[in-house]
Amino acid sequence: MLRLLLTFSLLWPALLYAQPAQVAIIIDDIGYRKSDAQALYLPGNISYAILPHTPYGKILALQAKANKNDVILHIPMEAKNGKKLGPGALTSAMNETGIRASLTHAFAEIPFALGINNHMGSKLTELYQPMAWTMQFLRERNLMFIDSLTTGASQAEEVAISFGVPSLHRHIFLDNKLEHAYILSQFKQLILDAKRYRSVVAIAHPHPETIRSLHKLLPLLEKNNIELVPISRLLNNKMASSNQQTNAED
Repeated sequence: MLRLLLTFSLLWPALLYAQPAQVAIIIDDIGYRKSDAQALYLPGNISYAILPHTPYGKILALQAKANKNDVILHIPMEAKNGKKLGPGALTSAMNETGIRASLTHAFAEIPFALGINNHMGSKLTELYQPMAWTMQFLRERNLMFIDSLTTGASQAEEVAISFGVPSLHRHIFLDNKLEHAYILSQFKQLILDAKRYRSVVAIAHPHPETIRSLHKLLPLLEKNNIELVPISRLLNNKMASSNQQTNAED
């Protein structure tokens, strides 16, 4: 058995790299505009982050679910710039009861959501206590957390892991500029990152310019032996890989 485990541990890196690299693309900010529906027609395993309590959020979430796409909630969190957050927001002024009530209300609207990622949040995700209350809520419900990483000082993923909440973070934003040349450049970087790190999370938004560019660019993933996967699969693969590595080390 020891010899088998040693052999597996030696072969594991080669087996890992023999598999296609994997990318999850999350489309954030779904819910305020009827035109956000265009994002649902992107091909492949795109994941969708729905803003809570928005005019079109629930209906678009239901459509994404019917299409067998992953749906998470895009929870507004307090930013350093004081920008208006919208409904369902979490702020540093809230206590645990307030945070739990807000999250409960959001999930009551879209109960099939697999977890959350943060909308803005450059202030809140740097604070341990509200993140701890958030992760406790998610752990109790077996939900995931994806850190949009809107600040380099975010504690969110670290706190999630400490609470046993399955977690990943964003590696690249694809459309900070709404120009095809910029989105193309970011997409090429996504491909390079996927080949280097083997699994990458990208975030984009339902802007018409973004949707047009992604229709053209998504086929480049398969051409580069990169698999577009739902965010839940990327997370499950990460956890399975960690467990196998731990078993091999034991």
